[in-house]
Amino acid sequence: MTTKLDDLFGAAKDDGELSAQSAQVLAIPDLGAQIQAGLGITVDDVQASEVVLVTMMCDDSGSIRFAGNADAIRDGHNLVLDALEKAKLKDGILAHTRLLNGTVVFPYRPIEQAARLDRHNYDPDGGTPLYDQSVVLLGTVVAKAREFADAGVPARTVTLILTDGADQHSVLASAKDVRAIVEDLRRQESHIVAGLGVADGSTDFKRVFREMGIEDKWILTAGANAQEIRKAFQLFSRSAVQASRAAAFSKTALGGFGA
Repeated sequence: MTTKLDDLFGAAKDDGELSAQSAQVLAIPDLGAQIQAGLGITVDDVQASEVVLVTMMCDDSGSIRFAGNADAIRDGHNLVLDALEKAKLKDGILAHTRLLNGTVVFPYRPIEQAARLDRHNYDPDGGTPLYDQSVVLLGTVVAKAREFADAGVPARTVTLILTDGADQHSVLASAKDVRAIVEDLRRQESHIVAGLGVADGSTDFKRVFREMGIEDKWILTAGANAQEIRKAFQLFSRSAVQASRAAAFSKTALGGFGA
């Protein structure tokens, strides 16, 4: 792990933002470089007095393609970015998207510079290392939010984890590891972590995401068709736009997708 991440996570642990378990998970050497790859823009290059970090991880396992849902995932992801780009407070919104098999589509950057998913950067053909990559994703959220906090810039975060199946290929982290980080984030009351499960005919996504620490009100399931996937992304999009307003964040966080 880089010295920068050591410092960020160390400070978060010292201030009680990270539990000992979370800090231990995030200290796994193989994760540091992956987390670093998502940090993107420096605090000095952001002029806003407060920021909202909108972070998405889209499943790029082969089953997405085999089910014919690749276009629906691309469209849904891009719908979220389009909505955020039209938000009143867009100048304070930074976005970051990575894929479930570790590819960083783009690190944190201003929403108007966020890349859309297309056939070149999203061609699902990987596995499902759900826990490993959720730890990377959430570690990136923790580090970036802490980076802004250390510079005196308040940060709120909204994160979406999308999968069409249960974990199959993680080698470093477990559901309990993910849960520890999610619970640390929830306790701070400035973070939202949501899960979206695209039906595969057998996976109980409520159970999968609950074991990862995600609250029921922030769990969505969608049938394996374009209409339902788009509807689920629209719900997340609405929540992310609402959460971009400081005055509405707490109400959105408490209300979940029904807020």
